Amino acid sequence: MITHIGIRDFAIISEIDVDLQSGLSVITGETGAGKSIIIEAISLALGSRADTSMIRAGRSKAVIQIAAESLTDAGDVEEYILTREINVSGKSPAKINGETVTLAQLSELASRLADIHGQYDQHSLFRTENHLALIDAHHSRDIGPVKKKVADAWREYADVNRTLSTLLQNETASKRQQDFMRFELNEITQADPKAGEDAALRESISILQNSELIYEKTTAAAEALYDGDFSVLDGLGAALRAVREISAYSKDIDDIARTIADCYYAVEDMAGALRGCRDRADFSPDVLNAAISRLDLLERLCGKYGGSVEKMLEYKETLVAAIADTENTDERKAALSARRSECEHALVRACEELHALRKTSADELERRINAELTELNFSGATFAADIKNTGGITERLSENGADTVEFLISPNKGQPLLPLAKIASGGEMSRMLLAFKAVLGDYDRIPTMIFDEIDSGISGVTASIVGEKLIKMAARRQIICITHLPQIAACGEHHFAIRKNSDDENTHTSVEALSRDERIREIARLLGGANITETTLESARELIELSAKGAAKK
Repeated sequence: MITHIGIRDFAIISEIDVDLQSGLSVITGETGAGKSIIIEAISLALGSRADTSMIRAGRSKAVIQIAAESLTDAGDVEEYILTREINVSGKSPAKINGETVTLAQLSELASRLADIHGQYDQHSLFRTENHLALIDAHHSRDIGPVKKKVADAWREYADVNRTLSTLLQNETASKRQQDFMRFELNEITQADPKAGEDAALRESISILQNSELIYEKTTAAAEALYDGDFSVLDGLGAALRAVREISAYSKDIDDIARTIADCYYAVEDMAGALRGCRDRADFSPDVLNAAISRLDLLERLCGKYGGSVEKMLEYKETLVAAIADTENTDERKAALSARRSECEHALVRACEELHALRKTSADELERRINAELTELNFSGATFAADIKNTGGITERLSENGADTVEFLISPNKGQPLLPLAKIASGGEMSRMLLAFKAVLGDYDRIPTMIFDEIDSGISGVTASIVGEKLIKMAARRQIICITHLPQIAACGEHHFAIRKNSDDENTHTSVEALSRDERIREIARLLGGANITETTLESARELIELSAKGAAKK
């Protein structure tokens, strides 16, 4: 529940701090005193969109802070401080327990802490598209898992159906493309390229084109190292023999002998490699022309199929897979058609299961709403939830199932059931909304409900009955109710008055917790207006006493 509300520099509010308790708290005030501003500030702290126009004139920012607590499933108390700022720059940072969070994170937590109901909620009851969600919320624990099953089945069906449709649409085009892919595959296969072949050909061509110079230079180098009369190898051999004769006398000399030996064998290897290069440098016009032709072919194909032999070989594998894929179209069609049929049957079964649960929920909701309406002095009215199942796999199905729901009402005996939007007055809608919240509140487990003028369009005995209903609801959760009716105000366990005061420069709104005597005068004001007489004061006392007796009976 909400334990504290702090508002700074918001609209005409300079500074307000209100401590709240459990049970039913009522807030009253003269028209224009700022009751709607309080609600708007609370809404901001709970995650609604910010507007810089709500910053108090002459201030750089507004700050709204709410302290709240809730019970975990284990029964532990969790405490939260929700903070929202509105800066003139347009930024509106949000914090939970001092840590900056996104607006989505703030809204998610706030939705589990408090629920605000006002004129918008009444209008939402008119919209048919909201009715199914209310049916689902009524039995959410049973319906939720089956709704997920339906959503999963729908997505699987839609995926298979989309794949099959795409396959059928592309089937004709695939057959036309198949001949072209076969031509490309045949061209690459006939060429039979090998990875790295183009690089080897370029090196071979380079050698053949420079064979005379290569032969001359490799011969000269081989003679210098090995074949000549005064070769490097002869010199190293002489040096090695000389040093080995004295290597036993010194470790350093022995190390030198080993190094000379390594050099000797390395020169032998180099000389052999040079002779190999010289032997391969034999010029052959036929070999050169064949290499050039082969390289030209590979470069032409590389230009068409990826830019390199490696990319061309990858493309070849792609062609093989694509051709195999097109050749298996009939098999794939049959498999996808069978799978779509399986998914369709699974979806239909899940939708039937969901419809049965929704029908049970709708029937019970009808019974409970009608009972609530009777308690709310709306006994001549009949409420009905008209639920229909479209059935089958048609464009009307969705991941939400096959059902449509419309709420109907007959406000008086003998009148036909008609959509809520066509016949409900403001007072009827206020009681209808309260009936829904009384029923659905048992399921959502939200610890705080805030009602903004839920008493719209009602008066007299009905107002007293609505007050008693709020008392009953407040036995299970915190209720905060902004009202202008004395019958409802008299039912509050805690009473706050909103005052608007002006001086020569500014207007200020304040919220005061009322003592018993102050509460009597405030309810007397609601009963008789500005002229408070002893009669209205006595009426206020009597109204409070009667409300207290009614609460005791509850």
